[in-house]
Amino acid sequence: MNNFTFSYPTRVYFGEGSAAQAFSAELGKVGETVMLAFGGGSVKKNGVYDEMKALLEQAGKKVVDFSGIMSNPTYIKVQEGAELAREYHVDFILAVGGGSVIDCCKVVSAQAMLDEDIWNMEYGKGKFPAAGIPMGAVVTASGTGAEMNAGAVITYEEKKWKGPIFGTAASFAVLDPTYTMSVPSMQVLSGAFDTLSHAMETYLGASDEENVSDDVALAIMRNTVVNMRRLLKDIHDMQARSNLMWDSAMAENGILKCGRLTDFQVHQMEHQLGAYTDCNHGQGLAVIHPAYYRHIVKDAPEKFIRFAKVVFGVDTAEAGVEALEDFIRECGLPTKMSQLKSTVEITPEVLRQVADTCNIIKCNPRELDREEIYQILLECM
Repeated sequence: MNNFTFSYPTRVYFGEGSAAQAFSAELGKVGETVMLAFGGGSVKKNGVYDEMKALLEQAGKKVVDFSGIMSNPTYIKVQEGAELAREYHVDFILAVGGGSVIDCCKVVSAQAMLDEDIWNMEYGKGKFPAAGIPMGAVVTASGTGAEMNAGAVITYEEKKWKGPIFGTAASFAVLDPTYTMSVPSMQVLSGAFDTLSHAMETYLGASDEENVSDDVALAIMRNTVVNMRRLLKDIHDMQARSNLMWDSAMAENGILKCGRLTDFQVHQMEHQLGAYTDCNHGQGLAVIHPAYYRHIVKDAPEKFIRFAKVVFGVDTAEAGVEALEDFIRECGLPTKMSQLKSTVEITPEVLRQVADTCNIIKCNPRELDREEIYQILLECM
């Protein structure tokens, strides 16, 4: 294990009815004006919006709506939210939704308190915000683990760029699995695959043998697969949804990353694919993972063998990769680019642009170059 300092700032309120408990404990610590942030109309249709607003008003808060946060939130939407927060002198932000809503709010929180453009600050000057408007998160679609950290994935459309911007971590998070019940089954499975990807990409980074972080990552992977299969039998299985919600949080709260490097090369490829198209994040990951792993399986044979045995019960590294692809197919997730639902046609020319602009990770089992990234993407066609 490498040296590390671990701090976990987010208080988690888990389980059915936990929002009322969280608000009772937390809202007395924040100011009067609360920005209630959400995506489309789903939280209004399923009653979650009304519940959150009622709880806020019962606590004596003035509510300012920030709606319309899209999947793959854009930089323009971040700036819209920051301007709204400044205009209404927002004291607290409550993000109600999945990873897109929460990610957008993390950056809104920081940008609203800055006199400069946050992207230019982080990527031009290498500086990061020291403070932001306090925020909390109510998770209605799990998988990203966005509620567990300060990192956000934002699409900067003008720059054809999709990647991390660091903002403000939620001071508390509500993880009530009943709020996920109205999420479409394919979105539930796509989100769960994102969780599996987080654990796989953390596990496959450079580390010493037999370390506790690897063991925990393998356990999260196995539990995610088990409970995704439970949902294939019964999409309304509340216990499976509860397990997957906590798997999602565990995969991104930093515990799996303690004392070791990580390999998030597939995420980098999918992020740029998302910058040039509008494909679903979890489904894009499902398409790319097996092709990438076939390229690097011989560069980390011991790790792939453990992954194969613990997660899928097969004996060889190569069999583990094939079992992963079989599992993706079993879940009804796409295995080819042509199966991704994108309004932009995914062509070799588009994939060339993705490869040429993709961030290259140096701590994966073997560093790729742009030609190999392009070849991997072509193999996903």
